Amino acid sequence: MSKLYFYTKTGCPLCDKGLEILQKINERSTFEIVERDIYSNDEWLEKYQIRIPVIEDETGDVLDEGIISSLTLKQKINKKFTC
Repeated sequence: MSKLYFYTKTGCPLCDKGLEILQKINERSTFEIVERDIYSNDEWLEKYQIRIPVIEDETGDVLDEGIISSLTLKQKINKKFTC
């Protein structure tokens, strides 16, 4: 099963909403959602601190960030997992 990485931090309302959108898109368990707290890794913190939430695929491509768009995310996920 493919993975999508969800970069987040505790107490982030945008992250909570973004994760909710991602989980709804994944109702059929097409992929595994791996949550990553940016404060647990200095590299993630430096890279994503003002961009979270960030959704990234296994190749490092960012699918969406900040205010997560359900439509944009669905389109990118469908393209990734149907090709």
